[in-house]
Amino acid sequence: MAFADNLKQLPPVAHLAALQLMDAAGQVAATIENKPGQAGSLAVYAALAAKHGGINGLAAQEGLEIYAEHTVDSRANPGKHPNIDRLLKVLETGEGFTVKLIPA
Repeated sequence: MAFADNLKQLPPVAHLAALQLMDAAGQVAATIENKPGQAGSLAVYAALAAKHGGINGLAAQEGLEIYAEHTVDSRANPGKHPNIDRLLKVLETGEGFTVKLIPA
């Protein structure tokens, strides 16, 4: 399935303003906001965190499947899709993130 189709299967995120990814030291590693260009990634990461309790290896693998064709593009063009690159890095390093949801 294409990313747009996968996105329709995820829970809505209208109740969120953003989410923060916290590294092992408890520092904010990234913020994904509920705005154009990031709302899809917000939905992906929120769904993964709800299912897996954070962003770990299993969540990263599932996320790459959800991103579908964008994962292929990200591997071919590192840096073009930072939220996908982050999942690839989780798989490479084994270092995941805890997720803090920020209500709208």
